[in-house]
Amino acid sequence: MNRRAAVLILIACLAFSLTCIIYPLYVIQPFRAQGAHELAAALLVLRYKLAAATLSAFAALAALVFYWRAQNRWWRRAVATAGALLVCALAALSRVNVYELMFHPDAHPVFRAASQVKLDSDEKVIAVRLGEAARAYPIRIVSYHHVINDVLDKVALVATY
Repeated sequence: MNRRAAVLILIACLAFSLTCIIYPLYVIQPFRAQGAHELAAALLVLRYKLAAATLSAFAALAALVFYWRAQNRWWRRAVATAGALLVCALAALSRVNVYELMFHPDAHPVFRAASQVKLDSDEKVIAVRLGEAARAYPIRIVSYHHVINDVLDKVALVATY
């Protein structure tokens, strides 16, 4: 392997690792319309991004080793090392589920009597009634958390949207 091939492998690994991180974030944005094929592709990337990014990191490290052997200039070695380390950092970052960080369940919702709450006339809610107990979860609140854990009439429930 020559220097040019090692540099091309490093650049390809960097572009691939960035794509594995950025594409699902772009497609699966909150309140953004998504096409069926676009969403299927993003979910496929999410499913395999850890393995793909790990393989990309190993390929980048292997290319770095070949590049170091072929290149004598320290600043070029430093740039190649920074690129390989960035690929490794992106591989580590691919383990993080950003959707869990963005949308965490509201485990302790606060409730008020219906007479104390001011809702717009066209406000949508998720309504639940168990026996004599009833709750309404406004969609604008649920859409932020996506999951509301609650207990109603001694029954645990999950409201989701």
